[in-house]
Amino acid sequence: MRSSKGKLKPTNWTKIMSFFRNLLLALAGAGFLAGCATDRSTGMAPGIELTDLASLPAPEGGYVTRVQPGDQLEINVVNSELLSGMYIVDDNGELVFPLIGAVAVKGDSPTRVGEKIAQRLSGRYVRNPDVRVVPTELSQPTVSIGGEVEKPGAYPARLSRTLARAINNAGGLSEYAKSEDVLVLRTVNGQNYIGAFNIEAIQRGNYPDPQIYADDIITVGDSPARRRLSQILQFMPLLSTTAILIDRVGR
Repeated sequence: MRSSKGKLKPTNWTKIMSFFRNLLLALAGAGFLAGCATDRSTGMAPGIELTDLASLPAPEGGYVTRVQPGDQLEINVVNSELLSGMYIVDDNGELVFPLIGAVAVKGDSPTRVGEKIAQRLSGRYVRNPDVRVVPTELSQPTVSIGGEVEKPGAYPARLSRTLARAINNAGGLSEYAKSEDVLVLRTVNGQNYIGAFNIEAIQRGNYPDPQIYADDIITVGDSPARRRLSQILQFMPLLSTTAILIDRVGR
């Protein structure tokens, strides 16, 4: 209904604004409910043990360089020049060694590689072998950082020795990051662990900054409620413009 001057009656204008207001409230409510219903459970898969901040175990040997495909190793079998030489780890994470064939070395420390070769040589080919492995070219060990950070990716482990440093290297938290939902995935002696951390509390000095090791996977969770609210709020200018256009139609 229109007034004698062709303008929208105040009562109808009130109804229109009330409609948009109720629509926003309904959408916002749905967004928050959906956020609350999101599955935030952690460590439910078989073989995963959820630990607290103080008990996330360190890898065996602490900060250790691990052998990866493409690495070049100088292997010296004491008193056996024929077996000693330079070896390259193939794409399958193996190196082919004389007499014993392929040896799986991916993820091993150089010391462990020497032990494996010595075990295979011992008795049958060499009595009490002494095998020394010196890496000449090693892939740079990394830490994987993903989720709600500005620059997800793999970063040098030597520059990401703590959780706060790692997050900073990835550009910090993104707009929708949930600071209390930061997970660190780590494998120690074949056991998978997840540490749950509050990075904001750590940055404020309320908790110690936990150490991060090569091959750790850091994941920053997001806040579904904040994301949905932001999506709703972006329509506010559009709704306002639409209301003005409705008002102008009758003029």
